[in-house]
Amino acid sequence: MTSVNLRSDSGQTLPIYIWLTTILLFAAFAFFAFAQAASARNGAQSAADAAALAAAQAARDEIVDELGVAIGKEDNWLDWLDGDLDPEGAGAAAAAQQLAAENDSTLQGIQFVTANGFPGFEADIQTNYTVGDSIIPGTEGMQASADAVAVIQPRCDFDLDADPENPVQLDCGGEIVDIDPGDFDPIDLPDASVLFSVHLAE
Repeated sequence: MTSVNLRSDSGQTLPIYIWLTTILLFAAFAFFAFAQAASARNGAQSAADAAALAAAQAARDEIVDELGVAIGKEDNWLDWLDGDLDPEGAGAAAAAQQLAAENDSTLQGIQFVTANGFPGFEADIQTNYTVGDSIIPGTEGMQASADAVAVIQPRCDFDLDADPENPVQLDCGGEIVDIDPGDFDPIDLPDASVLFSVHLAE
């Protein structure tokens, strides 16, 4: 009688064991699929961040170049330091496209925006790679997309009553920069990063 009960219990346990194993395997594969998707999204966001920052940095360099030309020739050159003039961003798209490509992604669009009161650029990208094969149908052809905004923030303070035709002293985050419009050479300007910071918009 005891021997019969043991065989009966063993026969009931095996289907349960197979059922639980199947569930665990399915859960493991599902978790792996979600991990693949999360990895693709993270990669896309990193590419978008890099592209937006590259665009803003390229535009910042252009702003400083234009500033160097304007000092001593234009009465409104101080407006460039105050961030009142919009960057043309001619090289922004090319810079964003390059950084997107370096992150195995394609730039879908780049546009000038204003965020938190500062000029900047929004980059939209799509990964060249897919999420990959998984138990979820369609992921093998699914690409990740993301967008990011980077802004150009002025770092220099100066007397609001300063005469643009006379020497002006700038306080750029603790670094003092003296500019004399009457005796100025563009090479006298400090690095663009001293005059403007570039960072992702919050």
